[in-house]
Amino acid sequence: MTGSAPWPPALPPALSHAELLLFQHLVEAETGIHLSTAKNALVANRLSRRLRELGLTSFAAYHAYVTARGNEAEKVRMLDSLCTHETSFFREPRHFELLRDPILPEWAAQGAKGQRPRSLRVWSAGCSTGEEPYSLAMTLLEAFPRGSGWNVEVVATDLSTWAVQRAAQGLWSQERARTIPTPLLRKYMLKGVRSQEGLMTAGPELRAVMRFDRANLHVPSTWPQGTFDLIFCRNVLIYFGAEARVRVIQGLLERLPATGYFFLGHAESLIGITAAARSVSANVYAPRPGPATLSRE
Repeated sequence: MTGSAPWPPALPPALSHAELLLFQHLVEAETGIHLSTAKNALVANRLSRRLRELGLTSFAAYHAYVTARGNEAEKVRMLDSLCTHETSFFREPRHFELLRDPILPEWAAQGAKGQRPRSLRVWSAGCSTGEEPYSLAMTLLEAFPRGSGWNVEVVATDLSTWAVQRAAQGLWSQERARTIPTPLLRKYMLKGVRSQEGLMTAGPELRAVMRFDRANLHVPSTWPQGTFDLIFCRNVLIYFGAEARVRVIQGLLERLPATGYFFLGHAESLIGITAAARSVSANVYAPRPGPATLSRE
């Protein structure tokens, strides 16, 4: 028809309260994350595209599709869609200042005296698109550069497969560099040219110490093996239900030696949750000797 215009894409169906509860129960059972009823618009917005792609006309139908036997891949895709990926390089700078002084110098002195192994393992639990673990890697390599005799490993995990893949790629817009201190930016990042103009990528020194994998904090069997000197689990547990939060915290603290440190986000605290850790700075904890005492309050 001459002069005709295409029909606008179909509007997404409304997400009813009953449908929201279906996804609320599913997500909490799978991940420990609690979707409040205030998340109705967010859930509808993030899942509606998949409904259109599958030709489904209701969120209840999509829930049935996700939970069908043998459809684990779609379940992972759904969880990816609902994950939040807000992050930046050197977010909450005081945490990195605490690492630079006094934590890392103290460990360096202990290593020089043979009082601790000359190795460091760090876990960024909830790494999003990688800005946090790469910030940790830059901080650690400044204190323990290659050739210093120290072995540094940064393990980065996230529930979102998409986020882990992006983090492992180590490629960002140069606009993301604004929060990286200039000396570290010049030393550890590479500036894109020609087809990569406007982008930056992690340099080889950073990539050499990084390891990425998908992990569901609600399922300890998916966690990386071994213990860690530092665990960063910042701005993650605020999304968890109370019981799941307690279990995760207990498990994470068990992965730290007595000399390790546990970092939470600025809005998170262990007050009233556990007596198994002592506060060493705002939102930073160290394991407390003795049996763990946890509360679900």
